[in-house]
Amino acid sequence: MSHSPSKNYDLSVLRHSAAHIMAQAIQEVFPKENVQFGIGPVTEHGFYYDIDMNHRLVAEDLIKIETQMRQIIKRKIPIKRHEITREAAVAMFQNMNQTLKVELIRDLPEGEVITYYTHEDQFLDLCRGPHIENTGDLPPNFKLLQTAGAYWRGDQTRPMLQRVYAAYFSKQEELDQYLNFLEEAKKRDHRKLGKELELFIFDPVAPASPFFMPKGAFLYNSLVEFMRRVYKRYDYQEVITPQVLDVELWHTSGHYQNYHENMYFTKVDEREFALKPMNCPCHMLMFSHFKYSYRDLPLRYADFGRLHRYERSGVVTGLTRVRTFCQDDAHIFLAQEQIQNEIKALLEMIFICYEHFGFKKVKVNLSTRPEKRMGAEELWDKAESDLRLALEQSGHKFEIKEGDGAFYGPKIDIEVADAIERYYQLGTIQLDFQLPERFQLKFTQADGQEVRPVVIHRALLGSLERFLGVYIEHVAGAFPFWLAPEQIYLVPINNEKHLAYAQNLQKVWSDLGLRVKIDDRNETLGLKTRQIQMLKVPYMIVIGDKEMEQNQLAVRKYGDPKNVIMPLVDAQNLFLQLDAEKIPAPWR
Repeated sequence: MSHSPSKNYDLSVLRHSAAHIMAQAIQEVFPKENVQFGIGPVTEHGFYYDIDMNHRLVAEDLIKIETQMRQIIKRKIPIKRHEITREAAVAMFQNMNQTLKVELIRDLPEGEVITYYTHEDQFLDLCRGPHIENTGDLPPNFKLLQTAGAYWRGDQTRPMLQRVYAAYFSKQEELDQYLNFLEEAKKRDHRKLGKELELFIFDPVAPASPFFMPKGAFLYNSLVEFMRRVYKRYDYQEVITPQVLDVELWHTSGHYQNYHENMYFTKVDEREFALKPMNCPCHMLMFSHFKYSYRDLPLRYADFGRLHRYERSGVVTGLTRVRTFCQDDAHIFLAQEQIQNEIKALLEMIFICYEHFGFKKVKVNLSTRPEKRMGAEELWDKAESDLRLALEQSGHKFEIKEGDGAFYGPKIDIEVADAIERYYQLGTIQLDFQLPERFQLKFTQADGQEVRPVVIHRALLGSLERFLGVYIEHVAGAFPFWLAPEQIYLVPINNEKHLAYAQNLQKVWSDLGLRVKIDDRNETLGLKTRQIQMLKVPYMIVIGDKEMEQNQLAVRKYGDPKNVIMPLVDAQNLFLQLDAEKIPAPWR
């Protein structure tokens, strides 16, 4: 239906008012429930409301609530603001049995004006406002999306509430566009595709820790091999370090003091040990065992070691937030005068990698000192100044993210946009003057003096698990030929007549390094075609009499509705050329 609001309200006011109307609708749809209302703030795309009730909301309930919201809008109920004293507010909400609101009131700063809003005598809510003047002023461009669990006030020791999420836009076409975006995102969800394509699984025996199936393990190892090819060009040396280390190491590094709550601990032979959450202390220790001079620097240690970090169960999600993972991690030991050139090379590496994986939009951020940090302020000044200068000299545009650095140093964070314009932080370059000091690292200068090196912590893809989750959604599970676990499916029309030819072709191509599979099941060609398309295999080749007699192939690319007839030698050359893309373009 068309709708003309009586006033031009800010979008945030419309969204906030819609949250109140949703709360009223919940109260009206479930009149026998003692619904406790928490908070109902505005979000980037709409709003949510946290509620506590015995009934567990399901999809059908959201439809009922949404319908009731539209009825409330049609009733054109006046919305009025009221001021109240703290004591009176506590008493009023206690009488309403709204204990969550009572807690919020008691936590308000002394002297703050306390207000509540009424929808005549039909609904009342504690709120700072502002709101629309009448429920009829709200354009009904909303959609209730889902429910999720949310701890009260974000504290996992407090009760779990039900959070009802909704989208709201000032125009219906904007809402439709957003809902279409959500549908596309749902199709690309790496958790869904991971199961459908048999890439990985999760199991409660290892919470938030993926099990990679053969195809997923191939992808994972291919990322490692890709990075090793990059490392070879930039003079990195790979190292291997232990996973369980004495806590004294973590005291020295500062992680015990600053990162304790995210670490796993155990006791062995009456000594306390920790699973490593990051590789840097190991690399500092390795550097300290040898004598180095200025001629040895920059010294670049790369490490694909497995890391473990405790993440709360409420924040882990698929591959993008896990408790065990591996990074394409490296630490570079260098002299201060080498910082600018090294960061220039790192940015070059990063952009080569992201371009190769088809990420076209890249944001660069400079993240400065956080509130919780270690080390002298003058070292932070120096580190931030060096990073800023390196970025300015690189020519890349960048934004400042105040307070978002690591506890031991500022950093450059890299964000990439996927195919549907969602940005993810992947790569990072962190400049560290602190750990060399804590580990008493030294190298000898040309004049014979011993001085501290600087350390750059860096990852390009970041966590391989997270990168895979992002990349699966970026390509919607349709991997480029060079990365696809299965590159070509051969489909003989008749096994008795055509299977031997397919098997011979499979052997020839496999010997050339291609990944070829034969579908010789006793099923119809139509069924096989549909199922191979569902697996998103880059190429399918049907083999019949004509193909064998003329030495030509009917080649069908994933996503294309028709076959293309190609001489066998041309198809082979095409596949070898596509497979060569595992080498980045500058080095092919």
